[in-house]
Amino acid sequence: MRKKCENRIILLTAIFFLMFFGISLNYFRLSIEKTYVQTASESSIVTIHAGDSQGTIYDRNFVPLTNSGNKVIAVAVPSAVTLEEIYDLAENKEKLADDYKNGEPFAFRCIKKGTDSAGLTFFDIPERYGKNIIAPHVIGYLSEGKGSSGIEYAYDMLLRTENTENSVTYSADGFGHVLIGEGKTVIRSTKQKTGVVTTLDSEIQQICETAGKNIEKGAIIVSDIKSGEILGLASFPDYDVQDIAPSLNDEKSPMINRALYSYSVGSIFKLVTACAGINSDFSGYVYECTGSCDVSGQNFNCHKHNGHGIQDLNTAMANSCNPYFISLGKCLDISQFRSLAFSFGFGREIYLCAGMISSAGILPTVDELLVPAELANFSFGQGKLTATPLQINQMTCAIANGGELIMMSLIRGITADGKTVANEKKVQKSRIMTSELSAELRKIMISAVYENGTSKASSNYVMIGAKTSTAQTGRFDENDEELCHAWITGFFPSSAPRYAITVLVEDGGYGNDAAAPIFSEITDAMMCRK
Repeated sequence: MRKKCENRIILLTAIFFLMFFGISLNYFRLSIEKTYVQTASESSIVTIHAGDSQGTIYDRNFVPLTNSGNKVIAVAVPSAVTLEEIYDLAENKEKLADDYKNGEPFAFRCIKKGTDSAGLTFFDIPERYGKNIIAPHVIGYLSEGKGSSGIEYAYDMLLRTENTENSVTYSADGFGHVLIGEGKTVIRSTKQKTGVVTTLDSEIQQICETAGKNIEKGAIIVSDIKSGEILGLASFPDYDVQDIAPSLNDEKSPMINRALYSYSVGSIFKLVTACAGINSDFSGYVYECTGSCDVSGQNFNCHKHNGHGIQDLNTAMANSCNPYFISLGKCLDISQFRSLAFSFGFGREIYLCAGMISSAGILPTVDELLVPAELANFSFGQGKLTATPLQINQMTCAIANGGELIMMSLIRGITADGKTVANEKKVQKSRIMTSELSAELRKIMISAVYENGTSKASSNYVMIGAKTSTAQTGRFDENDEELCHAWITGFFPSSAPRYAITVLVEDGGYGNDAAAPIFSEITDAMMCRK
């Protein structure tokens, strides 16, 4: 009996357990179904990002130096388009097929643009850099999406903040399934219209880069002598703004902007010595060059070993006679001489924009120039004196424009529409010599080109004024020959100057051989522009 009771209890317990399990399972099923119903009834949104647009760096005529090309990005919804419809549009067809199989909306790059539909949206996204980008040292480069040098760095906030998004947004159910019937919201950025307007002329910049293509190390600057606006600025060698890694350890240091780097100056500084001489009533100074001169027991040689003979200011400049200018320098008031060099811009930085500042170079002090040998070196541009190509170009502008030193500029202003300039700065200038004195210096520079008929700087289309340099560096090559920087700076047209050109070929040798032909090529190309 007792055993029967125990069996009944066990049976009732089992039945009760099964009934409880069934009720619990049904309750769970109902709760899940209720959750599904609630979730499915709730809506959400799905946003697909198609890429960002960045502000543009323009030349002076609103020709884009960045964002010069576009890439086509499409956003597709697999439930609303077939794979066959979009297959031929895709650049990477294998990836397209994989993304399509996932069933979720996705973006892909296209080889061509198609027509928008409910499930397909196309975007034109500016490509930051093209294949043949010019002025890399001016534009700079990006690192992790931020500007790291050049204008990219100086105007990073302007170029890459606010209103950069390109996207499409769809309504979706609680499971993330796009509800095509409820339409889409498309955001197309116009950020690329905004940006920075430089003073560069893209045609002149290209001329500079073409003319300097064989320069291993050096710089070229072309400017407007009236405004001081830089029309072309090229540094050699250049580098790839999209892949800077190979340039980081290159022994030629391609990432240095040599237009802003200081070098030994040489004979082009004789223009300052000539100016000081004319200022001090020594315009008629005559000296007999015998091939060398003694300065407090130190011998200074002329590049013409047997001397140039009787020289006046014009012939001495044309012959680049060092002893003449050493002798002239002895006649000058040292303090006034140095002060004049400072007023020409030597020893002073030139600010172009944040991160782009020309070195001040070295301008010897008055105390240093009290040493006779130092004054002798200074008088023909050697010794401690150094300057940048930009400073030399600024000096040339002052001579060519009637005696006013112009503050060199690289930035015209900013733009909101890619058509007009805002915040354009006025020309800043100061008079450093009379117009009559600057006219005398221009005549001397014209004479330096045409006096003896040996200059390689002359143009086929226009008369110019120029001065070359072969600047000693105190460094020697493997053959124990001294390395010299080749310079030329000048202006054209000679009758009514408009442009100043400065060329530096680092370790290039003679100015007339290495730099002057480049000057000539640039002048000819600019004169032949349409």
